[in-house]
Amino acid sequence: MANCITCGRQLAPSPFGERSEVCPACRASAIDARAGNDPRPAAAPRTARKRPPVTTVLIGINVAVYAAMALSGVSPVDPSIPDLLKWGADAGPWTLHGELWRVLTSNYVHGGIIHIGLNMWCLWSLGSLAEQIFDRWTYILTYTACGVAGSIVSLWLHPRNVSVGASGAIFGLAGALIAALYLGRLPIHPAALRGTLKSLLSFAAYNLFFGAVVPFIDNSAHIGGFLAGLAIGAALAGHLMSPPPVRKGWRLAVFSATGVVLALALSYLKRG
Repeated sequence: MANCITCGRQLAPSPFGERSEVCPACRASAIDARAGNDPRPAAAPRTARKRPPVTTVLIGINVAVYAAMALSGVSPVDPSIPDLLKWGADAGPWTLHGELWRVLTSNYVHGGIIHIGLNMWCLWSLGSLAEQIFDRWTYILTYTACGVAGSIVSLWLHPRNVSVGASGAIFGLAGALIAALYLGRLPIHPAALRGTLKSLLSFAAYNLFFGAVVPFIDNSAHIGGFLAGLAIGAALAGHLMSPPPVRKGWRLAVFSATGVVLALALSYLKRG
């Protein structure tokens, strides 16, 4: 059972299937504080949002690409390799010979309804948490960088495979959240922190194992995204609670360095 991220109380399951990270008591305190009825600051104002905006937009882009593919005549259940390549899949013979943009576009292309359904479900769950821990630009840049890192590792280990899907970016979010929660000294109740870390680690371990035993899953992209997320999360963790100007400057430094590393890795693969 999940715990309230503010006070650590166990959360009762909702009869409507909706999940909240805040217990009714903390939610009421936050409402009272905003209404001026409680001298204490709001408990966790960002958790009250029902629709995390960045996650909603990312899911919308993925779904829009999938819908456009289906409307153009691509099979919605089992797209062919030529169709996936036409829409931006990652593959060594194309990516490393002048079409480097595929390391990004492949993150928004999916191989059928089950593939996109599972990925978007995971993105919704992890993204909702990421929007409580990271600011908007940190989330977007982490997601993008980890997706590209997953594509690059896939090219390195399986240069002739065709790779698509958001799972590298999603695993990257999981890695970044694990590092940030473990190292960031965030104002979260210890019981809730332990429960969240346990859930994230279980998610990563289960899906990496599943990817290792199912032949058609590109586990190399998962590993690449996850390791990139761990590194980015660890680099950002010490400044998550810093004043906005400090966070902004540190974010610029971290993602500038990340961009250089990714560019060098891609250049190395291209020369090879």
